[in-house]
Amino acid sequence: MKTKVKVKFLGAAGTVTGSKYMIETPEKTILIDCGMFQGLKELRERNWEPLPIDVKSVDYVLLTHGHLDHVGFLPRLLKEGFEGTILGTEPTLAITEIVLKDSGKIHEEDAKRAKEEGFSKHDNPEPFYTVKEAEETLKYFNSVDEGEWIRLSDNIKAKFNFNGHIIGATFIELDIYGKRFVFSGDIGRFNDLLLEAPKKPEKADFVFIETTYGNRLHPKEDLENMFEEEIIEALHNHGNIIIPSFAIERLQVLMFLLWKYQKNDEIPPISIYVDSPMGNRVISVFESFPQWHKLPMNEFRQMIKKINIVTSYKETWETIDTKKSKIVIAGSGMVTGGRVLTYLKQLIDEPETIVILVGYQAEGTRGRQLLEGAKEIKFFGKYYPVNAKVESIHSLSAHADQAELLEWLSEIKNKPETVFLVHGEPTAADAFRVKVQDKYYWKTHIPKLYEEVELFV
Repeated sequence: MKTKVKVKFLGAAGTVTGSKYMIETPEKTILIDCGMFQGLKELRERNWEPLPIDVKSVDYVLLTHGHLDHVGFLPRLLKEGFEGTILGTEPTLAITEIVLKDSGKIHEEDAKRAKEEGFSKHDNPEPFYTVKEAEETLKYFNSVDEGEWIRLSDNIKAKFNFNGHIIGATFIELDIYGKRFVFSGDIGRFNDLLLEAPKKPEKADFVFIETTYGNRLHPKEDLENMFEEEIIEALHNHGNIIIPSFAIERLQVLMFLLWKYQKNDEIPPISIYVDSPMGNRVISVFESFPQWHKLPMNEFRQMIKKINIVTSYKETWETIDTKKSKIVIAGSGMVTGGRVLTYLKQLIDEPETIVILVGYQAEGTRGRQLLEGAKEIKFFGKYYPVNAKVESIHSLSAHADQAELLEWLSEIKNKPETVFLVHGEPTAADAFRVKVQDKYYWKTHIPKLYEEVELFV
């Protein structure tokens, strides 16, 4: 007699953010990832809605990696009654701790600013969660070893497999009553500067694969030449280069690239500032887990010595006031928050400023608005004219492109019953659906948000 397993898509279905997938079995209820929605206002508002499940019934949360759109809802899960166990690799839990504390601090600051400046519709705006609530979440953490099966119940076991993307990231295999469920998480690049190529699944009855770049191939860009041209222009015009960056992996890649180019005299000398409290803490994770990345520690330490690490808000303003041309790398990558807002608020109206966007810019974010040529942009309730030059670099993405996603599936030896296409905008997911069917002849399904499917094992 077959056993029924229910899968409910609580996020990253029809959109890129908010990854949350609930697997309900007769033995255990498992959540794969627990992320926040980002981008469009209608999505962000969903974060405030109670999850349409019995949260107290969830036994485990398995984390693929530590990005906010995969872990940022965890403190709210606790508020809704979660009392189970949160599992992830050691570096993923280290990153998650940094991300949650940083997120809690930003939520507190945003609520305070909204109250003081009166741009909230609420009389007493509350933070989404606090630093204290983020810290409470850490008590539920348990680390797992990469590549080893762990038993969750009599008939359910899980394995976390190296997946590139960011330090600590994995795809997760669940063996449920002998059937293999594979959750891709975010798949990394096969030629990443800092991380080894992702492992690939070899067996899968049900696949849940991200499609962030399911309709695109990353261009081959001459990064050295691109940076050189922008730096020459900034120096000539006495302007500044601002690079909004994700604090995890992207920031470290940018640091490494720019340091290497300067060391080899391949770009003009220019001061480089890194202003991302979270990014600075992530640097320590790279130091703590050298086996998880390719950067030799002697080069890592040389790089740190050559780059100006901004450690306080006072130093942020000192950096802005510095008259000489400079490169500032600051969070956040999609310009949704963080220190980069302070720099852009002050400098985006200056034609001498160059903004370089790197990586994916989700719908509804300021980064997407800039990418699409917005003439004005809103910070903290006020609009500012965009006179800066805006450029973008696509090849530094930490996400696999369409060809790499297909390659990731290439070693599955059996024919999966269904491939679920998640974590992508509708056009990207649909384009990838066509590719999977044309190349592998597998059945695919693009789930809708809050859809529930019944699978039999």
